Amino acid sequence: MIQRLSQWLLYDVMGYKKNITVERPKKYVIALAPHTSNWDFVIGHLFAWAEGFKCNFMIKKEWFFWPLGYLMRALGGIPIHRSKQMSTTDQLAKVARESDTFRLCVTPEGTRKANPEWKRGFYYIALKADIPVLLYGLDYEKKLIVCTKSLRPTGDFDREMKEVKDYFRVFKGRKPHLFVVD
Repeated sequence: MIQRLSQWLLYDVMGYKKNITVERPKKYVIALAPHTSNWDFVIGHLFAWAEGFKCNFMIKKEWFFWPLGYLMRALGGIPIHRSKQMSTTDQLAKVARESDTFRLCVTPEGTRKANPEWKRGFYYIALKADIPVLLYGLDYEKKLIVCTKSLRPTGDFDREMKEVKDYFRVFKGRKPHLFVVD
């Protein structure tokens, strides 16, 4: 029921289309960009529900207050304590390696504000767990959700991050002026 409702809302009511050519394996990290609005969260969840899968996501711990914290956890939220010097990438990579399935969606910019210095966590989780990164673009201008490329990190961060940024360069966020690809 939730799948049909989500399909109707996303594809019929909101008018989104999809261009997905990369299959989702049992374990992966999704890099979703651009991230310029809280609407990205809504559309991302509608898409996952419409396509029949659940994906965890990382979000700052401040979102986990009552009663919103219960909802965030139910939706797959993982609270991130940004002030602590703990290796979240090591912890999540360990979970990925030890699990039968692992699905994590990360916004590489790490914020809705303009940020040319993208976060590295999604890359290192995938590298340490030896799983692919699926590149999902959310284009508000074309009302299109796209995944036509994946990447299995090799450790050549600079080259591969350039490849990731080049892929996302063509997508228009809800607030395009907040999406910086340098």
